[in-house]
Amino acid sequence: MTIEEIENIRKRKRAELDLRVNSNYPGVERHILICHGTGCTSSKSPKILEEFNRIIKERNIENVRVIMTGCFGLCSKGPIVIIRPDDTFYSMVTPADCEEIIDKHIMKGEVVDRLLCKDVDGTIVHRLDELNFYKKQKRIALHNCGVINPEDIEEYIAFDGYKALAKVLTEMSQDDVINVITDSGLRGRGGAGFPTGKKWSFMKTETDPVKYVVCNADEGDPGAFMDRSILEGDPNNILEAMTICGYAVGACRGFIYVRAEYPIAVKRLEIAIRQAREYGFLGEHILGTDFSFDIEIRLGAGAFVCGEETALLESIEGKRGQPRLKPPFPAHSGLWGKPTVINNVETWANVPRIILNGAEWYNSIGTETSKGTKVFALGGNVNNVGLVEVPMGTTLREIIFDIGGGIPNGRKFKAAQTGGPSGGCIPEQNLDTPIDYESLKEIGSMMGSGGLIVMDDTKCMVNLARFYQDFIVSESCGKCTPCRIGTKRLLEILTKICDGNGTEEDLKNLEELSNMVVTASLCGLGQTAPNPILSTLKFFREEYEEHVRDKSCRAGECKKLTKIMIDEEKCKGCDLCRKACPVEAIEGAPGEKHHIDQSKCIKCRTCVNTCPFKAIS
Repeated sequence: MTIEEIENIRKRKRAELDLRVNSNYPGVERHILICHGTGCTSSKSPKILEEFNRIIKERNIENVRVIMTGCFGLCSKGPIVIIRPDDTFYSMVTPADCEEIIDKHIMKGEVVDRLLCKDVDGTIVHRLDELNFYKKQKRIALHNCGVINPEDIEEYIAFDGYKALAKVLTEMSQDDVINVITDSGLRGRGGAGFPTGKKWSFMKTETDPVKYVVCNADEGDPGAFMDRSILEGDPNNILEAMTICGYAVGACRGFIYVRAEYPIAVKRLEIAIRQAREYGFLGEHILGTDFSFDIEIRLGAGAFVCGEETALLESIEGKRGQPRLKPPFPAHSGLWGKPTVINNVETWANVPRIILNGAEWYNSIGTETSKGTKVFALGGNVNNVGLVEVPMGTTLREIIFDIGGGIPNGRKFKAAQTGGPSGGCIPEQNLDTPIDYESLKEIGSMMGSGGLIVMDDTKCMVNLARFYQDFIVSESCGKCTPCRIGTKRLLEILTKICDGNGTEEDLKNLEELSNMVVTASLCGLGQTAPNPILSTLKFFREEYEEHVRDKSCRAGECKKLTKIMIDEEKCKGCDLCRKACPVEAIEGAPGEKHHIDQSKCIKCRTCVNTCPFKAIS
């Protein structure tokens, strides 16, 4: 297709879809938007879509379209249904609710009050933009997620999709493109935050006629789902960005390395690539120009280490995923020894918007050294679990308490973990730390890919460090001794402490060995593996000392340091706990005081949850 033909599609389709972003839309048509991200899909959103379509077809209802979209962000309220153009926000919808929504909202214009979303403070909200969850967000990487059908390329085109690519191919030189990305201040969103424009410029100067562009979609941090949601909700955005980069650096082929564990993302990428080829955005002579570029998908088997860029390249080549020695860096010798640019999904997602709006626009968002926005997967002990995109410099307190709605059940905030297994734990005294690369590094954490796990005062920080170290040990590729052996020894020491067998010498060894692993490991994953240990030792050392000195775990998570007891004054002899105990550790006849045989108790807490009188703790 020519650029003129694409512009005609854009105008025609945008006229159809204006109601998606315009609450004053003058037409009579309505769209029922249903989240089809992984979270809502697991909660039967495909059946909701089928039910809406069935009812509309059976009743021959006109001017209503049912649209599947990507993630709206507020995952804890899913499945989410939004009616446009009035923007009514329904949460926790089931297939059984579809008929009532059609009967009342679509046919009579009456809101279904019982399905309206409740904010954390109990306020009932009618529209998406009334929720506190969205008020401090600024969507750039996620701007199309929850708006367009990710399996319809014309919907992407309608919202300025591939307009940046057309601008690059017809109005800008290779250096112009790289200069815009450089001046924007965009930094890699996958971990260390290396300047994206600088990485592209290194690649541009390489004289090898064969060059590659790679998208790192190997998202392995526990609790992280930012990249997955972007791929599920806006896959063409990534294709456009990679093609722009291909033009800028002189590459003709791209690869998206994505986990096979993301079947929805893979399916939508396959659809997007096929449609992009049909419309002339991939392949030979793109948009009638001399530039040719194509993209392929490569599936990863779920190895955490393949998130490291050189291990990822090894995997694409069909080898075991292990990091390479650097230098040479991928920009000089990457895939099959050829110059290669690697960026992660979120980094790519910013590129088309920067090209369209300019470097100055993007540079005006964020902090002095960290420009733009950052997407976080907000999870753990927080009311509003979901996907959040905020300007760099937003504080942890704002994310957790204003956007996240605070800690459930009246519990107290204890710590936040950023950066996954490579990050650190941030205590309450650092809640006002702005989210940017340098500030997080100063307090012993890191940005990472964007996982943000919130913990309340029921969590044991020693056990948390043990959990992450156990993950690292199982995921270590084994290539270098410091990571292969060092992390194993760290796990053994942590397990010893959690089991009540730790000594003061163990605390000393734990810190010394952590610093050795940081210094001597081959790749970034090994070098950051001890971060959860070092940060918890720094901010929560008293908990380690309690485990060692007092043989106690204040949170009750370390089972070998915990006893579950029955308060005889509160016990009513109802016998519910004895009947519920899976190992028959509770003794006592109905009507009599009960007690627990500690030799049999497995600390499963079934009795604690069963007792109606709160007599067991």
